[in-house]
Amino acid sequence: MITFENVTKQYPDGTVAVDNLNLDVPAGTLTVFVGPSGCGKTTSMRMVNRMIDPTSGTVTVDGEDVSTVDPVKLRLGIGYVIQSAGLMPHLRVVDNVATVPVLRGESRRSARKAAIGVMERVGLDPKLADRYPAQLSGGQQQRVGVARALAADPPILLMDEPFSAVDPVVREELQAEILRLQSELRKTIVFVTHDVDEAVKLADLVAVFGRGGVLQQYDQPARLLSNPANDLVAGIVGADRGYRGLQFFHATGLGLHELRHVAETELDALQLGSGDWVLITTPEGAPYGWVNAEGVEVHRSGKTLYDSTIAGGSLFRPDGTLRQALDAALSSPSGLGVAVDDAGRVIGGVRAEDVLAALETQRHIPALGR
Repeated sequence: MITFENVTKQYPDGTVAVDNLNLDVPAGTLTVFVGPSGCGKTTSMRMVNRMIDPTSGTVTVDGEDVSTVDPVKLRLGIGYVIQSAGLMPHLRVVDNVATVPVLRGESRRSARKAAIGVMERVGLDPKLADRYPAQLSGGQQQRVGVARALAADPPILLMDEPFSAVDPVVREELQAEILRLQSELRKTIVFVTHDVDEAVKLADLVAVFGRGGVLQQYDQPARLLSNPANDLVAGIVGADRGYRGLQFFHATGLGLHELRHVAETELDALQLGSGDWVLITTPEGAPYGWVNAEGVEVHRSGKTLYDSTIAGGSLFRPDGTLRQALDAALSSPSGLGVAVDDAGRVIGGVRAEDVLAALETQRHIPALGR
């Protein structure tokens, strides 16, 4: 467990970065610090590995005051991941990952061998081991950064806005990777971000900081969305918090409706009335796009099929959440969200009104947080 007890950080010019912070990070949980720039979230996290020392108060790890531990020894036992990975450009990927084990006295050969295994664990191809950071994509670099932090198997992992420098698609992939790794490894993770969606998606607990380094609320994500402590937290969480809160409600048992769909090869025989939409599927039965009467005529005239259609949209799996189900329904031009099985094949449609009805049966006020 990581504990902050009456912790304050004040700089010589009088600026207060953290103001009387009291907070416990339970062992084996992922706690996210979120808030606007300059609110003290990163400063608080860096006190754990003594990159910053508090002006007053105590930070303890498993009951031991970190101020009594040699900072170098302390940091070698805590994984640290930063924005843009922070890799050493002159070292190959395998040697970047092996850095901490080597510093702790492990032979370079042994550390490199173990590094390959850690790379595979975070989804990196071992063939990348001999490349240099500049030869990797941004997402690959961040995975190397995570692998380096995990290489010595530390019980604690500090992550300082690790995914903010990558594009949204890669960011989502990395978030999924962290959730997968945490389900396997159960590290004690402190994760800093300014993105409340990222916080809610990843966290067991979310700490919301306000200006002047004052902790505003420390709670479970579901309760943070349903019961913000004050107007400041409500503003940080956002006006659509009710919609985002649907991710904490399951869609198991949600009824599916018949959804008209045809293969593209059957379009020539398709008859559609005004306002009708049909889902087009691949030969394997996966959704490919939507077509209406105008789109059929475009196809028959020899033009590109999807010039006048709305393709894509969100998909829903029956073991998903009510948010995914509602998003599928709202993004569909027909009003029926596309439900697919684990193989990606169309199995039916979902309606928004059914999602809202399911919400009524599950609605509750989440238990009080810590």
